[in-house]
Amino acid sequence: MAADGTQGGAGGEQAPIRAFDLPVAFSLLTRLPIPLDHARAAERMAAAVWAYPLVGAALGAVVAFVLIGLIAVGVPAPLSALIATAAGVLATGAMHEDGLADCADGIGGGWNREQRLEIMKDSATGAYGGLALIFAVLARVAALSMLATYSPATVLAVLAVAGAASRAPLGAIMRWLPNARAALGAEQAGLSASVGRPPAASAGLALGLGLAIAGALFGWQGLALAFAAFLAAGAMAWIAWRKLGGQTGDVLGAAQVLAEIAALTAVFIVV
Repeated sequence: MAADGTQGGAGGEQAPIRAFDLPVAFSLLTRLPIPLDHARAAERMAAAVWAYPLVGAALGAVVAFVLIGLIAVGVPAPLSALIATAAGVLATGAMHEDGLADCADGIGGGWNREQRLEIMKDSATGAYGGLALIFAVLARVAALSMLATYSPATVLAVLAVAGAASRAPLGAIMRWLPNARAALGAEQAGLSASVGRPPAASAGLALGLGLAIAGALFGWQGLALAFAAFLAAGAMAWIAWRKLGGQTGDVLGAAQVLAEIAALTAVFIVV
């Protein structure tokens, strides 16, 4: 374990960017059956954060194709939006939603840092977490339902940008925000601590890729969506720093969900 309380190894400063990082990122962020050398993948998990926007863009495209396909065969927009949202959640195994629920329970129900982290570790979902999930699902379903009235090309671009931009800041949060559980001992470490601290180059490239994908797919409107996503993720990181003393895997999940909702909300302002 590094001196700053995060795990070192392949997440060290000199770790190069490799093509192998893309399947590593897919295996971590999705439930797709990706064939991997798991021992090698474990050494690349921190450095692979640069590929998160690429995974996000692919996941957004999956949701878009489901939505476009259902609308094309005559399924009403609200139902199409619900099914498309469910498809996205299934593709990730609801890992981000789980983080959002745990964060809402811990930050909303705990009185101090230790209590909040303990609540977040509990697998049970409380009132704060349940309500956060309801609001998050409703927000995405509503956004997709309204987005279904746009052209298929716009739907595809928007959802790919939202997927990429909402995952692009995660590496930066892991890199520049301390792990909240590090001081509690190895037995308290979660997924974020096990992945380790990404190299600055990987975290910075993730941000750059998020912006590049946004601009390439949707022009200045895409950059506006990315900016909204980055603001939401940054706000979640600030809350985590104030309330938890740093980030955890749950914080990263919450940041992704809130960033995606922010990007989808911005669509109706700039388009």
